[in-house]
Amino acid sequence: MKRFVLLLVFLFVYATGFLRAQDRAIFNQYYLTPVLLNPSLAGFEEHHNLTFHLRNQWTGFPGAPFSYAANYEGPIGKTLGVGLNVLSENAASLNRLRIQLNYAFRYELKQVKLAGGFSTEFQTIRVAASALNNPFIEAGDEVIGTYSSGLKIFDASLGFSVLYKEKTYVGLVFPNLVVSRLNSIESNSSGGLFKYVLVQLGHEFEVAKYNFTLEPSLLIRKVLNVPFGMDFNLKAGFLDKRLITGVSYRSGLGGAIGLLLGTELPSVRFYYSYDLSFQPFQQYSAGSHEITVGFNLKKK
Repeated sequence: MKRFVLLLVFLFVYATGFLRAQDRAIFNQYYLTPVLLNPSLAGFEEHHNLTFHLRNQWTGFPGAPFSYAANYEGPIGKTLGVGLNVLSENAASLNRLRIQLNYAFRYELKQVKLAGGFSTEFQTIRVAASALNNPFIEAGDEVIGTYSSGLKIFDASLGFSVLYKEKTYVGLVFPNLVVSRLNSIESNSSGGLFKYVLVQLGHEFEVAKYNFTLEPSLLIRKVLNVPFGMDFNLKAGFLDKRLITGVSYRSGLGGAIGLLLGTELPSVRFYYSYDLSFQPFQQYSAGSHEITVGFNLKKK
């Protein structure tokens, strides 16, 4: 009976991991580092950024997803920007590695900053060798065989962004351009090239009298193999953003809520968040923890 329960757990996390493989918003704190979603933001802030992310999801549950990533992005000259994202994730017996390159072009017109960019990414999803000894796995299984040798996926995305007066932000991303096109060809469907989309909206309100900022933001996402969803985020800054607090709500798959605490210094940023899911599965978990540490390197 114990082995059967472990098998069900493995299959559940396996399916969840496959869905998350197409979801670019793996980290709940993506709105703090929006270049994770939008390649056009590489080098957008006129200085070099080095960021590290760590997420421990469903703590206390065996085989729960554990994700960590490193991100660099910075400007080249006055109009170009580049970025590199490396993500590693372990979920039960699944191991995933994703490498993404971002390329961006930006242009400033009075109080408006415009940018366009694209990304190319390569990822592998592999089943750990120890899982192949599970007695419930049937010898010669085609799916297990594919993942044991490593499933390789190549994809690309296209993004655009607009920043008005350094306060109002609008972003548009078309992910899964290659994978969605290949799926349309294999299924002989007439799906368009831009059938999946991410839309980001945000604005920062500043109350100078009380040294206080409030930044609401919204993410609308329609991504391959992931249910349609919307994220609502609210970030507040106090004492010249020396103290950062926030709350977020994610719809889809039962919904989830997260709380944020952090600080933003001239050269260092640190954030911690804790989130809970509204799914019945939450009763078996102690929630999820996420940490982001960023460094701002001034452009010479």
